[in-house]
Amino acid sequence: MDKNALFNKCIALLTSVHRVTHELTQNAKSDSITPVQYKILEYITVSQPVTPSEISDCQHISLPNTSRELKKLSEKNLIEKLSDSEDRRKQYICLSKEGETMMNKSFATVELHFLNRIKNASQEDLDDIDRALDILQTKLFY
Repeated sequence: MDKNALFNKCIALLTSVHRVTHELTQNAKSDSITPVQYKILEYITVSQPVTPSEISDCQHISLPNTSRELKKLSEKNLIEKLSDSEDRRKQYICLSKEGETMMNKSFATVELHFLNRIKNASQEDLDDIDRALDILQTKLFY
């Protein structure tokens, strides 16, 4: 396959992923946090423990803004900061029990939207999707 055509397909897929992510996460966020805070918590949920720099890079937020949002999330008891045992200056962020509870509720809503989206898929379709996700995860999104 032409690599340029493959690139264009990849861009189309990424655009679709953003659109579907928006659709799946609608009404999943608690009213007590902002959309930016939700995205940070979502990233922490699937990647914890993470550093503030990793959050900043992945979420395309400046480090000072990331620090400010993390402070707000900490004040809401949704995250915990852990210091590195070898380098006390380095901090890791993970969800607190309250944060885990909130994100479990959010992900349950996302799962309902996902299940609704695939409700008419055949077993063969589900197997194809599963295989495709495995391939994308190992070959492109590693």
